Amino acid sequence: MLGIDTLWHVTATEEAEESTTTMELPATASQAPFVVCGDNPLAVRLTEMLTTQYERPVVAIVRPGTNRWVARILQTPGVRVVTADVLDRAAFAAANLADAEAVALVDQDDAANLEAALLAQEINPDLRIVIRMAKQSLGERIGSLLSNCVVLSASAIAAPAFVAAAVGQAATPPIQVGDRTVVGILRERTRAEDVVAGLALMGPRGTVPEVLPSDADERADLVLARAAPPPPARPPRTSSAKLVLSLLFGRRMRAVLLVFLIFYALGAAVLVVAQSTSWGDAAYGALITSLSGNPEGDAQGPAAKIALVVLTLVSLGLIPAITATVVDALVKLRLQREAGGLYEAISDHIVVVGLGDVGTRIVRALNNQGVEVVAIERDAARPGVNVARDLKIPVIIGDAARGETLVRASVATAQALIVASSDDVTNLETGLLGLAAQPNLRVVLRLFDSDFADRVRRAFNIHTSRSVSYLAAPTFAAAMLGRAILATIPVRRRVMLLAEIPIGQRSLLEHKTVATANRPHESRLLAVRTDQVIWRPSGGRPLRAGERIIVAATRAGLSRLLAESSDDSDTSPATPYRLLEPWELPQQPHSSEGAVSVPPVGPTDGGSTGPA
Repeated sequence: MLGIDTLWHVTATEEAEESTTTMELPATASQAPFVVCGDNPLAVRLTEMLTTQYERPVVAIVRPGTNRWVARILQTPGVRVVTADVLDRAAFAAANLADAEAVALVDQDDAANLEAALLAQEINPDLRIVIRMAKQSLGERIGSLLSNCVVLSASAIAAPAFVAAAVGQAATPPIQVGDRTVVGILRERTRAEDVVAGLALMGPRGTVPEVLPSDADERADLVLARAAPPPPARPPRTSSAKLVLSLLFGRRMRAVLLVFLIFYALGAAVLVVAQSTSWGDAAYGALITSLSGNPEGDAQGPAAKIALVVLTLVSLGLIPAITATVVDALVKLRLQREAGGLYEAISDHIVVVGLGDVGTRIVRALNNQGVEVVAIERDAARPGVNVARDLKIPVIIGDAARGETLVRASVATAQALIVASSDDVTNLETGLLGLAAQPNLRVVLRLFDSDFADRVRRAFNIHTSRSVSYLAAPTFAAAMLGRAILATIPVRRRVMLLAEIPIGQRSLLEHKTVATANRPHESRLLAVRTDQVIWRPSGGRPLRAGERIIVAATRAGLSRLLAESSDDSDTSPATPYRLLEPWELPQQPHSSEGAVSVPPVGPTDGGSTGPA
């Protein structure tokens, strides 16, 4: 049986294979450049994809100084690098923005990206602008106000992959495709009637998956299927009233009450024997003495007197002990509420380390699914800390690379650990500490470097990792090209894309059949959108200009389809009419007599003029 580790297993060889697959289309020197502004992991992935997958000239604008990301950009063939402190007119002039086709502003500063976008539109009103922005609500408003502008969030694109891996669903979050809501899921975890299309044959752990095989519908174990209704959200494990009661009647209070009950029972028993009274009278006298310190009646005999003295002493210590316990519990409750930590040890939860943009979205998504979450963050001033506390999620302020911090998060009884900070080495260290506390813990690491991820898999048997930039780059690249990617489906460390592509006038795909777009290991046509969405159309159906095709494709396959679907992409010599299919014949205007003028379909040099 294929499990979640099989589906999301790390294989760096696959990523290398995917990234070196280039589109077999000639690059032209006259192409307008694409400008990428930023010196971070997403900028690296984006420049590499635009140059290798789409063969576009790229100008990268980076800040002065060389970090590891700038070094990677400098090593990318076909990229011209411009250094600038700020994105001003001088920087854009050096990058030739006035003649560029598109610009991507992928810095992590929302305000700087917005200011640069406004300036870029001033310089080149026809420019296609792609902005990286963490605040989605602001991004939506900006995208609607600026012309030819797309606002994207890398963390929003990548977070669902972390959530799916941690929860063990072996499925993507629901994706709206055409008129259906679908998920990428293992075939064994869905009903046969819900399967829309086969996507990949995963194979044994450690092997390269076969993506989009020719017989995917029969053999693929990773499929696209109709989404099942979401499960109801699980209520919180403990209500506020129960938390207060659990603290008030905790271990210390129980110990105080137990000592009192022991002395009270012994005192009542002594009074029964010494004074030959009933159990009711003895219990009443012992209770009054214990609570007030004032013996009820005169003691008869030494044993009774000793019992009353002991009960009086117990009464002197009982009230202060209970008062101190209550005050301590209330103070602890207030401090824990302010700190946001755990009130008590829990189990079957997910620990999320790092409340940056990615970690915050992961926490939100898990909470929306009704999963219990405990978050760890080193910096108490991070905005994600307040977000988690507003969601009533416990937040532990501390260094997750220290064992005691993970112990406070009850990692030994957790179902999964997601380490989402931006440092690969720190993430690995935290993941290993989690495995030391619980060897069967499901660990999901955020790792940028594919070679490092592969070494981690071999050395430490941690099979699940994600790269935010790798997951997000295809969507940013497609937006720069003016195409919309509907979703990304991780296949181990590769990415499969769901996209909707318009068929352009006089494009290579116009008048071709559906079967033309189905290419093994590259692309699979899922549906054609006309006035309605036609799912799984027959292979002989022709594609017409103005229609939109919904496809599942690799990055290389998508780049090929984008090139072949663009307007006027068909520059090949005209095909003789006798070699065209009936639907490929050009439409001729009606004559004045109502007859249709039909072009000759045979040779005109003296040969037969009958139909071919």
